[in-house]
Amino acid sequence: MAEQPDGLCSIQDFIRWGASRFNAAGLHFGHGTDNALDEAAFLVLGALHLAPTLPTSFRECRLTPAERVRVTELIERRVVERIPSAYLIGRAWFAGLEFEVDEHVLIPRSPIAELVEAGFDPWIDGDRVQRLLDIGTGCGCIGIAAAVYLPDAEVDLVDISPQALHVAQRNIERHHLGERVQVVESNLFAALAGRRYDVIVSNPPYVAQPEFDQLPAEYHREPQQALLAGEDGLEIVLRILDEAAQHLNDRGILVVEVGNTQPALEAHLPGLPFTWLEFERGGEGVFLLTREQLLEAQPLIEEALYA
Repeated sequence: MAEQPDGLCSIQDFIRWGASRFNAAGLHFGHGTDNALDEAAFLVLGALHLAPTLPTSFRECRLTPAERVRVTELIERRVVERIPSAYLIGRAWFAGLEFEVDEHVLIPRSPIAELVEAGFDPWIDGDRVQRLLDIGTGCGCIGIAAAVYLPDAEVDLVDISPQALHVAQRNIERHHLGERVQVVESNLFAALAGRRYDVIVSNPPYVAQPEFDQLPAEYHREPQQALLAGEDGLEIVLRILDEAAQHLNDRGILVVEVGNTQPALEAHLPGLPFTWLEFERGGEGVFLLTREQLLEAQPLIEEALYA
């Protein structure tokens, strides 16, 4: 059991102390927060089963003895074991919605959330989105959030990991979407023969081996299969580009996050007319292509994939 610090009573006391511990330990932040104070607030409030939006006045409330023990232990684990806070409390937020997470899935943090909240406007009329596919769904956050913001859409959540799909299924149930959202165990499009969609969206593995080797310890707590994509980070993205058109309806769109692999992808496929999306809340490395663009570029994609 972690030793409890003297003199800490309120929620705000523990947030301040946690932030100090995190800064002193030189932790890395990148799983939903970017600084020690926000990380401590997320962890402390989560440990107390309180939302990040808790009104400031409630932060002066005092913790019970049992709560102080739990919060202290989680702060110490965050420092000593370098486990991201979302795993420690078992949940994360995406597009304003709460999701269950564990170490079988990536922690939600994609800027695609902003696009989902807008119903994919202006790139496609939300009323036209009847079917949507989320490839490499993990906990299901992108596809489930899309189902919430597009209440007429049916959604398939695809992942190669059965453990990830168990988490996604629990999140479907959490958001009461079982009639419109289903999980499909598949290696990309392999189990989707004959299925077509208005929107295909993916946050696939795109980290190159050299970059992966240099990532902070917190990222190595996440499933390697969901991050690593060969020596150049393009292995999975090229396969998605090669097969997406045959699973898109006319005027359908493909949206894929490739993060820091954007320059490598552009260099590998200089002839593709990628639209790189911009986000008000930050984030980059997300491209959009239409079905027509994919069909026109198919020879270039195949050449790059099989070179």
